Amino acid sequence: MGMFTDAFLNMDAEAKESFYKTVFLNAPSDYAAKVRHDYYRSVLGYMGENVKIGTGVKIVNPHLVRLEDDVTIEDDCTLIAREDTHIHLGKNVILSERVYLDTQCDGGYIELGEWVYLGTGTTCFGHRGLEIGDFSLLAQNITITPYSHIFDDPDQRIWDQGGHMKKVTIGKDCYLGMGVCVMYSGSIGDGSVIGAGSTVVKPIPPYSVAVGTPAKVIKKREK
Repeated sequence: MGMFTDAFLNMDAEAKESFYKTVFLNAPSDYAAKVRHDYYRSVLGYMGENVKIGTGVKIVNPHLVRLEDDVTIEDDCTLIAREDTHIHLGKNVILSERVYLDTQCDGGYIELGEWVYLGTGTTCFGHRGLEIGDFSLLAQNITITPYSHIFDDPDQRIWDQGGHMKKVTIGKDCYLGMGVCVMYSGSIGDGSVIGAGSTVVKPIPPYSVAVGTPAKVIKKREK
């Protein structure tokens, strides 16, 4: 027999369970998908009906994560709900491949409303809270970071100077283009559009179109 077969045969029961868990969480077959569904239903804080979870998904502290009906989490996503925090995905939320959600700090949280779409490679932190309203669309490789390092004192390490943190809210029916970055000071009002590659550092009023670094309102969506 080969080295890996020998290694498997010499595992104790706990090690074999860990091995099988790794296989089923990463295998693309229909049967593995059913096993994943049953596993996540047993460990998540709440899991609604018709939830789909892909391969290679990592969920830290699943008891702090709630998934409503018809949520889709595609391959290689990461959800980290640290202690004293929570992640809540509303009905029909879609996380595309490699989306990363991290509550980051005690008391932080991430809440996505219904029909929210996060594009491939998008990263969202919830230091003091991140809320995204219903029907908002976020394109690929977006970063939302409700934290900014303080660096005023050149005689002190930046690491030791702390940072600014604030809840970030993205309203309902917003669209953020590819590569947008949203900082702790940059909440976005309902119905607004942020152009690709923009950096949002100040609040954007509802029904605005904003572009640039820093993002500036160039027109209003009439309502």
